[in-house]
Amino acid sequence: MNDTLESLYQVILDRRQYPQEGSYTCYLFEKGLDKILKKVGEESAETIIAAKNAIPNDTVGEISDLIYHLLVMMAELNIPLEAVMAELGRRSLKIGNLKQMHVTDRES
Repeated sequence: MNDTLESLYQVILDRRQYPQEGSYTCYLFEKGLDKILKKVGEESAETIIAAKNAIPNDTVGEISDLIYHLLVMMAELNIPLEAVMAELGRRSLKIGNLKQMHVTDRES
């Protein structure tokens, strides 16, 4: 699984360094952080809607779109994939990391 993310991230970094005409990734970099963040927001909302509608194929597609746009954002901000993977690794080692829920959280 990490190989897929690493390969995709490398393609994104390559597009940033060596722009190719007609590339959607290059278009995002051209437009800048505001456009990239807008797409992250849109894909987040679309992922939520697909999950709410319980349509597995749509949800997988939207999650994939969201991950792609998050990787573009990371590249734009010079955040290495290894940093995120290391943080996830650290978090997976925690024991008893459930936070106390507020009453309003339980009802929503």
